[in-house]
Amino acid sequence: MSRIGRLPVVVPANVQVTVDGSSVHIKGPKGELQREFSPVISIKFENGQIAVSRSSEEPQVRALHGMTRALIQNMVTGVSEGFTKVLEIDGVGYRAEMDGQNLKLFVGYSHPVIVEPPAGISFDVDTKTRQIKVMGYNRELVGQVAADIRKIRPPEPYHGKGIHYLGEKIRRKAGKAGKGKK
Repeated sequence: MSRIGRLPVVVPANVQVTVDGSSVHIKGPKGELQREFSPVISIKFENGQIAVSRSSEEPQVRALHGMTRALIQNMVTGVSEGFTKVLEIDGVGYRAEMDGQNLKLFVGYSHPVIVEPPAGISFDVDTKTRQIKVMGYNRELVGQVAADIRKIRPPEPYHGKGIHYLGEKIRRKAGKAGKGKK
């Protein structure tokens, strides 16, 4: 039995859940999410908890069991607390600033790169620590937007300049050993 799949998802008091067959609709203070799951997984909401169970022991169904429960947990956490990804900017002259709702990045190009947030995503910039916070209630969307921002100027291996996640280890390479040595 799946260790993750058999755990019930505890729903906070300020979150409303509607389960209609394999469709789950969750509404909370941060927003609302809806998702359609596989019909081989049964989802039940009772006594303030969501229980996920599977119909058979086939490998594909077993794989869906834990994943379905984890996705529902992410939906409940997202609409009640929200998710945040933090990015750091390293490099001389590299910086970020807010332009209304948009994020304006100065990362070594001849022009500033402007990133518009999709619906449900907001940005916060700390100019002192050169950090960008990507916040939202949909975990997948927060991660994808953070990855797209990182892709604008990924960290390079020689000096480590670029945009990277907070705490990310950048694999560094040695530079030239020296001139004229044979």
